[in-house]
Amino acid sequence: MSSRAELNAQQQHVLNLFRDLRVPVLAAPMFLVSGPQLLTACCRAGIVGSMPAANARTVEQLDQWLGQISDELDSARAAGEVVAPWMLNLIVHSSYDRFDAELELVRRYRPPVVSTALGSPKRVLSEVHAYGGVVLADVITPAMARKAADAGVDGLILVCNGAGGHTGNYNPFAFIAEVRKFWKGPLGLAGAISSGRDIHAARVLGADFVVVGTRLIAAHESLVEDDYRQMLVDSSIDDLVATKAVSGVLANWMKPSLERAGIDPSGEGKAGIDFSGNIASANKAWKHVWSAGQGVGQIERRYSVAELVDELQQGYRASLEQAL
Repeated sequence: MSSRAELNAQQQHVLNLFRDLRVPVLAAPMFLVSGPQLLTACCRAGIVGSMPAANARTVEQLDQWLGQISDELDSARAAGEVVAPWMLNLIVHSSYDRFDAELELVRRYRPPVVSTALGSPKRVLSEVHAYGGVVLADVITPAMARKAADAGVDGLILVCNGAGGHTGNYNPFAFIAEVRKFWKGPLGLAGAISSGRDIHAARVLGADFVVVGTRLIAAHESLVEDDYRQMLVDSSIDDLVATKAVSGVLANWMKPSLERAGIDPSGEGKAGIDFSGNIASANKAWKHVWSAGQGVGQIERRYSVAELVDELQQGYRASLEQAL
Protein backbone atom coordinates (compact mmCIF):
# COMPACT_ATOMS: atom_id res chain seq x y z
CA MET A 1 0.00 0.00 0.00
CA SER A 2 1.09 3.57 -0.62
CA SER A 3 2.11 5.95 2.14
CA ARG A 4 -0.94 7.76 3.52
CA ALA A 5 0.78 10.57 5.40
CA GLU A 6 -0.37 13.14 2.83
CA LEU A 7 -4.08 12.29 2.94
CA ASN A 8 -6.57 14.97 4.01
CA ALA A 9 -9.07 14.51 6.82
CA GLN A 10 -11.92 13.51 4.49
CA GLN A 11 -9.84 10.81 2.81
CA GLN A 12 -8.60 9.49 6.14
CA HIS A 13 -12.21 9.35 7.30
CA VAL A 14 -13.06 7.07 4.36
CA LEU A 15 -10.19 4.73 5.22
CA ASN A 16 -11.25 4.59 8.87
CA LEU A 17 -14.83 3.90 7.85
CA PHE A 18 -13.90 0.75 5.94
CA ARG A 19 -11.39 -0.40 8.58
CA ASP A 20 -14.19 -0.43 11.15
CA LEU A 21 -16.45 -2.77 9.14
CA ARG A 22 -16.72 -6.52 9.64
CA VAL A 23 -15.27 -6.87 6.17
CA PRO A 24 -14.21 -3.98 3.85
CA VAL A 25 -17.24 -4.17 1.57
CA LEU A 26 -19.56 -1.59 0.08
CA ALA A 27 -22.84 -2.90 -1.31
CA ALA A 28 -23.23 -1.73 -4.88
CA PRO A 29 -26.08 0.72 -5.46
CA MET A 30 -27.92 -1.33 -8.07
CA PHE A 31 -30.64 0.14 -10.25
CA LEU A 32 -34.05 -1.48 -9.66
CA VAL A 33 -32.38 -3.90 -7.20
CA SER A 34 -31.31 -1.95 -4.10
CA GLY A 35 -34.02 -0.57 -1.82
CA PRO A 36 -34.40 0.35 1.84
CA GLN A 37 -34.66 -3.26 3.00
CA LEU A 38 -31.44 -4.32 1.26
CA LEU A 39 -29.62 -1.19 2.42
CA THR A 40 -30.53 -1.53 6.07
CA ALA A 41 -29.86 -5.29 6.06
CA CYS A 42 -26.34 -4.60 4.79
CA CYS A 43 -25.68 -1.93 7.44
CA ARG A 44 -26.95 -4.18 10.20
CA ALA A 45 -24.83 -7.08 8.89
CA GLY A 46 -21.69 -4.93 9.05
CA ILE A 47 -21.03 -3.62 5.55
CA VAL A 48 -21.89 -0.28 3.93
CA GLY A 49 -25.42 -0.47 2.55
CA SER A 50 -26.48 1.63 -0.40
CA MET A 51 -29.10 2.36 -2.98
CA PRO A 52 -29.50 4.67 -5.99
CA ALA A 53 -31.80 7.60 -5.39
CA ALA A 54 -33.30 6.85 -8.81
CA ASN A 55 -34.80 3.58 -7.55
CA ALA A 56 -37.65 5.50 -5.92
CA ARG A 57 -40.45 6.05 -8.43
CA THR A 58 -40.92 9.64 -7.30
CA VAL A 59 -39.10 12.20 -5.18
CA GLU A 60 -41.88 11.82 -2.62
CA GLN A 61 -41.23 8.10 -2.37
CA LEU A 62 -37.50 8.76 -2.03
CA ASP A 63 -38.27 11.09 0.89
CA GLN A 64 -40.30 8.32 2.50
CA TRP A 65 -37.55 5.73 1.92
CA LEU A 66 -34.82 7.92 3.38
CA GLY A 67 -36.94 8.56 6.45
CA GLN A 68 -37.52 4.81 6.80
CA ILE A 69 -33.78 4.12 6.53
CA SER A 70 -32.86 6.78 9.08
CA ASP A 71 -35.50 5.61 11.57
CA GLU A 72 -34.57 1.91 11.33
CA LEU A 73 -30.83 2.45 11.67
CA ASP A 74 -31.30 4.92 14.54
CA SER A 75 -33.50 2.40 16.35
CA ALA A 76 -30.96 -0.37 15.80
CA ARG A 77 -28.19 1.77 17.28
CA ALA A 78 -30.37 2.71 20.22
CA ALA A 79 -30.89 -1.01 20.86
CA GLY A 80 -27.13 -1.54 21.06
CA GLU A 81 -26.46 -2.83 17.56
CA VAL A 82 -23.25 -1.93 15.76
CA VAL A 83 -24.51 -0.46 12.50
CA ALA A 84 -22.36 0.35 9.47
CA PRO A 85 -22.75 3.68 7.62
CA TRP A 86 -25.00 3.94 4.56
CA MET A 87 -24.57 5.47 1.14
CA LEU A 88 -26.85 7.14 -1.40
CA ASN A 89 -25.93 7.09 -5.08
CA LEU A 90 -26.81 10.06 -7.28
CA ILE A 91 -26.90 10.27 -11.07
CA VAL A 92 -25.16 13.50 -11.99
CA HIS A 93 -25.62 13.23 -15.77
CA SER A 94 -26.97 16.44 -17.32
CA SER A 95 -30.07 14.67 -18.67
CA TYR A 96 -31.20 13.57 -15.19
CA ASP A 97 -33.88 16.08 -14.25
CA ARG A 98 -34.48 14.91 -10.64
CA PHE A 99 -30.98 15.89 -9.53
CA ASP A 100 -31.86 19.15 -7.74
CA ALA A 101 -34.74 17.59 -5.81
CA GLU A 102 -32.60 14.63 -4.78
CA LEU A 103 -29.78 16.91 -3.65
CA GLU A 104 -32.24 18.73 -1.39
CA LEU A 105 -33.06 15.38 0.28
CA VAL A 106 -29.34 14.73 0.71
CA ARG A 107 -29.11 18.00 2.63
CA ARG A 108 -31.99 16.91 4.85
CA TYR A 109 -31.10 13.27 5.57
CA ARG A 110 -27.30 13.60 5.44
CA PRO A 111 -26.20 10.17 4.20
CA PRO A 112 -22.68 9.56 5.59
CA VAL A 113 -21.48 8.55 2.12
CA VAL A 114 -22.65 9.78 -1.27
CA SER A 115 -21.47 8.31 -4.56
CA THR A 116 -21.84 9.77 -8.01
CA ALA A 117 -22.30 8.09 -11.34
CA LEU A 118 -22.36 9.17 -14.97
CA GLY A 119 -20.88 12.61 -14.46
CA SER A 120 -18.65 14.85 -12.38
CA PRO A 121 -18.75 14.68 -8.56
CA LYS A 122 -18.34 18.48 -8.48
CA ARG A 123 -22.13 18.80 -8.45
CA VAL A 124 -22.37 17.34 -4.92
CA LEU A 125 -19.03 17.89 -3.20
CA SER A 126 -19.68 21.19 -1.42
CA GLU A 127 -23.14 20.12 -0.23
CA VAL A 128 -21.98 16.79 1.21
CA HIS A 129 -18.79 18.18 2.74
CA ALA A 130 -20.84 20.90 4.44
CA TYR A 131 -22.44 18.35 6.80
CA GLY A 132 -19.35 16.14 7.18
CA GLY A 133 -20.19 13.47 4.61
CA VAL A 134 -17.80 11.95 2.10
CA VAL A 135 -18.12 11.56 -1.66
CA LEU A 136 -17.00 8.59 -3.75
CA ALA A 137 -16.95 8.57 -7.54
CA ASP A 138 -17.41 5.60 -9.88
CA VAL A 139 -14.88 5.73 -12.71
CA ILE A 140 -14.20 3.41 -15.63
CA THR A 141 -10.98 4.92 -17.02
CA PRO A 142 -7.79 6.47 -15.60
CA ALA A 143 -8.76 9.73 -17.31
CA MET A 144 -12.08 9.79 -15.44
CA ALA A 145 -10.23 8.97 -12.23
CA ARG A 146 -7.92 11.97 -12.75
CA LYS A 147 -10.88 14.28 -13.34
CA ALA A 148 -12.64 13.07 -10.20
CA ALA A 149 -9.44 13.42 -8.18
CA ASP A 150 -8.89 16.94 -9.49
CA ALA A 151 -12.48 17.80 -8.56
CA GLY A 152 -11.72 16.97 -4.92
CA VAL A 153 -13.49 13.64 -4.51
CA ASP A 154 -12.78 11.74 -1.27
CA GLY A 155 -12.49 8.27 -2.79
CA LEU A 156 -12.51 6.49 -6.13
CA ILE A 157 -14.29 3.30 -7.14
CA LEU A 158 -12.69 1.62 -10.14
CA VAL A 159 -15.36 -0.20 -12.13
CA CYS A 160 -13.52 -2.95 -13.98
CA ASN A 161 -14.28 -5.37 -16.75
CA GLY A 162 -16.74 -7.97 -15.52
CA ALA A 163 -18.85 -5.68 -13.35
CA GLY A 164 -22.59 -6.16 -13.46
CA GLY A 165 -24.84 -3.48 -14.90
CA HIS A 166 -22.80 -0.59 -16.28
CA THR A 167 -19.33 -2.06 -16.63
CA GLY A 168 -15.76 -1.06 -17.45
CA ASN A 169 -13.21 -2.26 -19.98
CA TYR A 170 -10.05 -2.59 -17.91
CA ASN A 171 -8.41 -5.46 -16.08
CA PRO A 172 -8.17 -4.70 -12.34
CA PHE A 173 -4.43 -5.42 -12.20
CA ALA A 174 -3.66 -2.78 -14.81
CA PHE A 175 -6.37 -0.33 -13.73
CA ILE A 176 -5.32 -0.17 -10.08
CA ALA A 177 -1.63 0.12 -10.97
CA GLU A 178 -2.34 2.97 -13.39
CA VAL A 179 -4.48 4.93 -10.94
CA ARG A 180 -2.12 4.39 -8.02
CA LYS A 181 0.52 6.35 -9.95
CA PHE A 182 -1.36 9.57 -9.18
CA TRP A 183 -3.93 8.72 -6.47
CA LYS A 184 -2.87 7.84 -2.91
CA GLY A 185 -6.34 8.19 -1.45
CA PRO A 186 -9.11 5.66 -0.71
CA LEU A 187 -9.64 3.26 -3.57
CA GLY A 188 -12.44 0.78 -4.13
CA LEU A 189 -12.58 -2.03 -6.67
CA ALA A 190 -15.76 -3.19 -8.40
CA GLY A 191 -16.21 -6.06 -10.81
CA ALA A 192 -16.88 -9.77 -10.14
CA ILE A 193 -16.05 -9.59 -6.41
CA SER A 194 -17.79 -12.73 -5.20
CA SER A 195 -15.89 -14.23 -2.27
CA GLY A 196 -13.76 -13.46 0.75
CA ARG A 197 -10.72 -14.56 -1.23
CA ASP A 198 -11.62 -11.99 -3.90
CA ILE A 199 -11.72 -9.27 -1.24
CA HIS A 200 -8.28 -10.26 0.01
CA ALA A 201 -6.92 -10.31 -3.56
CA ALA A 202 -8.26 -6.81 -4.18
CA ARG A 203 -6.50 -5.55 -1.03
CA VAL A 204 -3.24 -7.14 -2.19
CA LEU A 205 -3.59 -5.32 -5.52
CA GLY A 206 -3.82 -1.98 -3.70
CA ALA A 207 -7.55 -1.44 -3.10
CA ASP A 208 -8.80 -0.33 0.31
CA PHE A 209 -12.26 -1.80 -0.10
CA VAL A 210 -14.40 -3.63 -2.62
CA VAL A 211 -17.87 -3.22 -4.06
CA VAL A 212 -20.10 -6.29 -4.12
CA GLY A 213 -23.11 -6.22 -6.41
CA THR A 214 -24.24 -9.35 -8.24
CA ARG A 215 -24.14 -11.61 -5.19
CA LEU A 216 -26.47 -9.23 -3.36
CA ILE A 217 -29.08 -9.37 -6.13
CA ALA A 218 -29.81 -12.94 -5.08
CA ALA A 219 -30.39 -11.93 -1.45
CA HIS A 220 -33.93 -12.19 -0.09
CA GLU A 221 -33.90 -8.48 0.78
CA SER A 222 -33.32 -7.16 -2.76
CA LEU A 223 -36.15 -5.59 -4.78
CA VAL A 224 -36.04 -8.19 -7.59
CA GLU A 225 -38.62 -10.84 -8.33
CA ASP A 226 -37.87 -14.49 -7.60
CA ASP A 227 -37.51 -15.35 -11.30
CA TYR A 228 -34.53 -12.97 -11.43
CA ARG A 229 -32.95 -14.70 -8.43
CA GLN A 230 -33.49 -18.09 -10.04
CA MET A 231 -31.91 -16.95 -13.30
CA LEU A 232 -28.84 -15.90 -11.31
CA VAL A 233 -28.65 -19.34 -9.73
CA ASP A 234 -29.06 -21.02 -13.12
CA SER A 235 -26.55 -18.81 -14.99
CA SER A 236 -22.80 -18.89 -15.51
CA ILE A 237 -20.31 -16.49 -17.03
CA ASP A 238 -21.14 -17.93 -20.46
CA ASP A 239 -24.68 -16.59 -20.13
CA LEU A 240 -23.62 -12.92 -20.02
CA VAL A 241 -23.61 -10.42 -22.88
CA ALA A 242 -21.90 -7.03 -22.72
CA THR A 243 -23.77 -4.50 -24.87
CA LYS A 244 -24.83 -0.85 -25.16
CA ALA A 245 -28.09 -1.86 -26.83
CA VAL A 246 -30.20 -1.65 -23.67
CA SER A 247 -29.40 1.75 -22.12
CA GLY A 248 -26.79 3.32 -24.38
CA VAL A 249 -24.08 2.55 -21.82
CA LEU A 250 -21.98 -0.63 -21.91
CA ALA A 251 -23.40 -3.13 -19.42
CA ASN A 252 -23.49 -6.87 -18.74
CA TRP A 253 -26.85 -8.59 -19.13
CA MET A 254 -28.04 -12.17 -18.79
CA LYS A 255 -28.64 -13.55 -22.26
CA PRO A 256 -31.97 -15.31 -21.47
CA SER A 257 -33.49 -12.01 -20.33
CA LEU A 258 -32.32 -10.23 -23.49
CA GLU A 259 -33.85 -12.95 -25.63
CA ARG A 260 -37.12 -12.83 -23.71
CA ALA A 261 -37.32 -9.05 -24.17
CA GLY A 262 -36.53 -9.31 -27.89
CA ILE A 263 -33.42 -7.11 -27.62
CA ASP A 264 -30.67 -7.65 -30.18
CA PRO A 265 -27.28 -7.19 -28.42
CA SER A 266 -25.72 -6.11 -31.72
CA GLY A 267 -28.11 -3.15 -32.03
CA GLU A 268 -25.81 -0.78 -30.17
CA GLY A 269 -26.61 2.21 -32.35
CA LYS A 270 -30.28 2.19 -31.43
CA ALA A 271 -30.02 3.18 -27.77
CA GLY A 272 -29.03 6.60 -26.54
CA ILE A 273 -28.07 7.73 -23.06
CA ASP A 274 -31.24 9.20 -21.57
CA PHE A 275 -31.88 9.59 -17.85
CA SER A 276 -34.71 12.09 -18.16
CA GLY A 277 -38.01 11.56 -16.37
CA ASN A 278 -38.66 9.26 -13.42
CA ILE A 279 -36.52 6.45 -14.73
CA ALA A 280 -37.60 3.89 -12.14
CA SER A 281 -41.16 4.00 -13.47
CA ALA A 282 -40.71 5.18 -17.06
CA ASN A 283 -41.00 2.70 -19.91
CA LYS A 284 -37.26 2.26 -20.37
CA ALA A 285 -35.80 -0.85 -22.00
CA TRP A 286 -33.65 -1.77 -18.99
CA LYS A 287 -36.73 -2.50 -16.88
CA HIS A 288 -37.36 -5.65 -18.88
CA VAL A 289 -33.89 -7.22 -18.87
CA TRP A 290 -31.71 -8.40 -16.00
CA SER A 291 -28.07 -7.59 -15.41
CA ALA A 292 -25.34 -9.58 -13.66
CA GLY A 293 -21.58 -9.47 -13.33
CA GLN A 294 -19.07 -12.10 -14.31
CA GLY A 295 -19.17 -13.56 -10.81
CA VAL A 296 -22.71 -14.83 -11.44
CA GLY A 297 -21.49 -18.43 -11.57
CA GLN A 298 -20.63 -18.21 -7.86
CA ILE A 299 -24.32 -17.91 -6.96
CA GLU A 300 -25.58 -21.41 -6.20
CA ARG A 301 -28.56 -20.65 -3.94
CA ARG A 302 -30.62 -17.85 -2.46
CA TYR A 303 -29.69 -16.44 0.95
CA SER A 304 -30.12 -13.52 3.32
CA VAL A 305 -27.74 -10.58 3.46
CA ALA A 306 -26.60 -11.70 6.92
CA GLU A 307 -25.74 -15.16 5.59
CA LEU A 308 -23.79 -13.69 2.68
CA VAL A 309 -21.80 -11.30 4.89
CA ASP A 310 -20.97 -14.17 7.26
CA GLU A 311 -19.68 -16.17 4.29
CA LEU A 312 -17.61 -13.25 2.98
CA GLN A 313 -16.11 -12.58 6.40
CA GLN A 314 -15.18 -16.23 6.94
CA GLY A 315 -13.65 -16.49 3.48
CA TYR A 316 -11.72 -13.25 3.93
CA ARG A 317 -10.27 -14.38 7.26
CA ALA A 318 -9.36 -17.79 5.86
CA SER A 319 -7.59 -16.22 2.90
CA LEU A 320 -5.63 -13.86 5.17
CA GLU A 321 -4.56 -16.77 7.38
CA GLN A 322 -3.43 -18.84 4.41
CA ALA A 323 -1.27 -15.94 3.21
CA LEU A 324 0.67 -15.76 6.50
